[in-house]
Amino acid sequence: MRLFGFAFIGVVFLALLMGQLPKPLSANTLKLAQIANTVLLFGVPAFLYARLTFADHPLYNLGFRPAEKRNFYLLAILLLFFSFPLEGWLGIMNKRIALPHWMIQTETDTDRQLTAILEVKKPVDVLINLLVVAVIPAIFEEMFFRGVLQRILIQLIKRPWAGIIATAFIFSFLHFQFEGFLPRMFLGILLGAAFWYSGSLWTTILAHCFYNGIQVVALSYYPTTINNENPSIPGYATLISLVIVVGLLTAMRSQSRAAKNSKWH
Repeated sequence: MRLFGFAFIGVVFLALLMGQLPKPLSANTLKLAQIANTVLLFGVPAFLYARLTFADHPLYNLGFRPAEKRNFYLLAILLLFFSFPLEGWLGIMNKRIALPHWMIQTETDTDRQLTAILEVKKPVDVLINLLVVAVIPAIFEEMFFRGVLQRILIQLIKRPWAGIIATAFIFSFLHFQFEGFLPRMFLGILLGAAFWYSGSLWTTILAHCFYNGIQVVALSYYPTTINNENPSIPGYATLISLVIVVGLLTAMRSQSRAAKNSKWH
């Protein structure tokens, strides 16, 4: 927790520094701040934890190792791809929950900042947006949430799924986008399960990057979709999504057990 505290102090210092800059902040300044926040808040504590916890090969033991089976990379991506309708339905349910004004205001401010970050003036901006909002967060958030926090909570609670769900709750809360809390928590559960079954952070990083990347491309070219107040997800699409997600999780669990059993023979 001290590592997280030091990182938080760094983020607060960065926020104070940003507060001294003339407003409105440019898109490039916001992008640099986004990168710095991600690295300081998630990357630095995760790296220091790995160095202090694992004497040999710290990053490997944190989770930067090959998956139990190579097809886990594809299965994790498919897991998040087919979860889109189900997450959309959870988002609709989430919006029906009456939230305090400060939560709604936080969501509005975050959406406004994200729209500014994803502004596209030339084609290369899309690639930069992918790096800032998809690739970098996928790497450092997975290091922290799945590599460190989920590992610690599972050890404390002694129940893998309880640790995965608790980590997903914190993962969603720390994004401070409460109108999307439920779908983001569900995303965290899927990523947590993918890491638990595959044993590799590369699996969840690829899936997380894929998930964010699709949204970055969509919002880069169609920024108004972020303010869609009346989304609609057909019931059959939600049901199909649920069936496929459960099927993929079951397949990953079976393959994980088979891979672990083969090591003992």
